[in-house]
Amino acid sequence: MGVCFFSNPDDLCEQHPDVILLCTSIISTEPVLKTLPLQRLKRSTLFVDVLSVKEFARNLLLDVLPADFDIICSHPMFGPQSARQSWTDLFFVYEKVRIGNESSRVQRCEQFLEIFRNEGCKMVEMSCQEHDKFAAGSQFMTHTVGRVLDMLGLESTPINTKGYEALLNLVENTCGDSFDLYYGLFLYNKSALEMVEKLDLAFDALRNELFGRLHQVVRKQLFEKGEKVKSLNGGSYQNGVASALSSNALRSQDIIPYEFIGKISESVDDSSKLKIAIVGFGNFGQFLAKTLAGQGHSVLAYSRTDYRDAAKKLGVSFFSDANDLCEEHPEVILLCTSILSTEKVLKSMPFQRLKRSTLFVDVLSVKEFPMNLFIQHLPPEFDILCTHPMFGPESGKNGWNGLPFVFDKVRIGNDESRVARCNRFLDIFAREGCQMVEMTCAEHDRYAAGSQFITHTMGRVLEKLQLQTTPINTKGYETLLKLVENTSGDSFDLYYGLFMYNVNAMEQLERMDFAFETLKKQLFGRLHGVLRKELFGSSEKLKVLQEKSVKQNGALSSYPESVKIS
Repeated sequence: MGVCFFSNPDDLCEQHPDVILLCTSIISTEPVLKTLPLQRLKRSTLFVDVLSVKEFARNLLLDVLPADFDIICSHPMFGPQSARQSWTDLFFVYEKVRIGNESSRVQRCEQFLEIFRNEGCKMVEMSCQEHDKFAAGSQFMTHTVGRVLDMLGLESTPINTKGYEALLNLVENTCGDSFDLYYGLFLYNKSALEMVEKLDLAFDALRNELFGRLHQVVRKQLFEKGEKVKSLNGGSYQNGVASALSSNALRSQDIIPYEFIGKISESVDDSSKLKIAIVGFGNFGQFLAKTLAGQGHSVLAYSRTDYRDAAKKLGVSFFSDANDLCEEHPEVILLCTSILSTEKVLKSMPFQRLKRSTLFVDVLSVKEFPMNLFIQHLPPEFDILCTHPMFGPESGKNGWNGLPFVFDKVRIGNDESRVARCNRFLDIFAREGCQMVEMTCAEHDRYAAGSQFITHTMGRVLEKLQLQTTPINTKGYETLLKLVENTSGDSFDLYYGLFMYNVNAMEQLERMDFAFETLKKQLFGRLHGVLRKELFGSSEKLKVLQEKSVKQNGALSSYPESVKIS
């Protein structure tokens, strides 16, 4: 590298460098600084540190260095991993803590800063106090989340969402840093403890929301039968009519960046056209309808809300009565309902008005739940295809090319026409360039609990912290902000559905809770060790002196009572 190396700090300092650049760890900075032979340096030497915390470094340099030394506190907010390509547009934060008035010293300071300007860094001048306030909310939080996720042992899956990929990258970027660095961020930034407490409260609040909702559901199931019996005894029970279908279509908007090279086909020929009835014509139902109709398929729609105008614009026939829809004998019923409303919707469908070989398809974010629901409630002659388009109106607005489409052919009749119909439906997504992933519903939910549920959980926890962008965002912190943006748009019903209807979700929630508690124990355990050393260190030294005295004089009498150690 063309660098002159010295194994002795005296030899280094006798070279009279213009600048001493401290690249020590946070924890070792003080002992290193105090061992430097400052007397061998020029009296006007410029000292620069690059620590991730700034008030600590500033106070230390002012306390230890002679008054005639210049001081710049800086923080290049990048490292070997994030800046391996270049430093362009990466933040360099600095404060000119103490620079002499002589033009040569002012010029030397500017020449040093010019190194980073020339590399394209975004130069941000701010006080050390401001830096630490922003860094506690960005850098420390990023490292905390990264370490919690690292303890979960997250692994890439065949159905990674875009949000999950971001979390994996975050883990990769933070796990390479030592615990000493993370502990230094915690110990030497007075705002860090507050952030740990806020994160703890946010996680507890989210868990309480989930379990509170779960309690309501269980309570309703326990007392529902009792209420019905009471109504019957009172003679007031009326045979109710099944409620209308839900129009909400709650979907995850995460995507997976699979590479897919292929030409998107034009409209399908007449022999491949399907008559598809969308049940639940909300946001996601309309999103799918646009492409289905665009490929030339005959698309029908039913929803409790009147979407006639939206349907007309898309070339879709809209029905306000489920009976009328089913009497059109669609080949495919495409359920675009929310997770929570699916069972209610399915039970209200007039199956008797459909052809006996109708294909039922769902697009829920959980798969074992709708599979079991279909098998339990659909007539045995109906075909079943469970799917999960792992994209939505936002992530798929520019096309579906390369986005994953997961499916399981749960029950498809042996007739050639029924097999062909299933394949024609799947071809709708293949033609658009989707990455077609066939896997069982159980496999999907196992992978999704480790990716989709964790992504949404972390996004909702961070949302409760009300994180704000700062003038010195790191790439990792930008990832967290984007995660919050992507998950906060989804309803709590969707998130609750991911929790309630995926058997693996509870285990993941418990593992995340355990990981965070473990990390806190590591931090506070290390802190306890430091405090104990400060409290008892001097006493231990005194005890050693006394023991030496006993050996030499045979008694402790020479020491005053106040300093004797029992």
